[in-house]
Amino acid sequence: MTPDQLDRFSDPLGVALHQLRMSGVFYCQSIVSAPWGAWLPAMPGCLLLHLVTRGRCWLSTGEGDGRWLQAGDFALVPHGLGHGLQSDPSAPTPNLFDLPREWVSERFEILRLEGGGEATQMVCAAVRLDHPVASQLLCALPPVIRIDAADLPAGNSLQPLLQLMADEARHLRTGGEAVITRLADILVIQAIRHWLQHDATAQTGWLGALKDRRIGGALALIHREPDRAWTVASLAQASNMSRSAFAQRFTALVGVPVLEYLTGWRMNLSQAWLAQGLSMAEVAGRTGYQSEAAFARAFKRVRGTAPGRLRRAPGAARHAP
Repeated sequence: MTPDQLDRFSDPLGVALHQLRMSGVFYCQSIVSAPWGAWLPAMPGCLLLHLVTRGRCWLSTGEGDGRWLQAGDFALVPHGLGHGLQSDPSAPTPNLFDLPREWVSERFEILRLEGGGEATQMVCAAVRLDHPVASQLLCALPPVIRIDAADLPAGNSLQPLLQLMADEARHLRTGGEAVITRLADILVIQAIRHWLQHDATAQTGWLGALKDRRIGGALALIHREPDRAWTVASLAQASNMSRSAFAQRFTALVGVPVLEYLTGWRMNLSQAWLAQGLSMAEVAGRTGYQSEAAFARAFKRVRGTAPGRLRRAPGAARHAP
């Protein structure tokens, strides 16, 4: 792999975002009036989003923090943390799933709470990220990402998306559920991208490494071609760096040596593919191992369990890239 070939991975962060695959868990339109409140219990492995289309609401994770969301504002709760939505910070927050809801379809519902006061309308969604790169990315995100509509510059691409989702939720036309579902996926990516561009904490660690042209390019190669027989020397050559300089810079930015990262990435993929039902031979080939035995030894060394046990685990086939 030459430096010229590395150019096709010149946006490694974009490659990582492209690899995110989402599946919807549920979508909810809330039509409420004060006083009202609801607590969304923790949903591990899910990412939750909230778009206020009318009025306002108070969002809090229950740890003494909170923030107002005004009409047009958008919030992302990346780690599936339990959190509350309220007409004001003092309003009670019964469990969302204990409240009466109108089911439009298997995954789309309408919540109506009539308190007689100030009206609020929201679109909420819970989505699951199904690619191993998601775990790397989610670990780097803050507890809440809030995008203030008033702070978005004119012509920002988020504005028309937010307006379209608000319009679809408001009118519930034929096919509206499908539109909202797809818009939610796009908004998640857009919100993460907005945070990456504007938050200083996104410049360090794994995310900072992805933004580094040389180390980020090497990461993209590992992510896209885990079956190649990568070595420190071959990745250094692809990055147009000396072996020692590359190894030192990779460890400094990513936090682990390159071959340790490579093995960890292969094991993340393996775990997802095994859960999906792929055979040991298929997974070994996809991750660059010459035999099932070599793959099984590596997997047990890193994960502490035999890969066959994972593949036979009940319900293991929920997540796959």
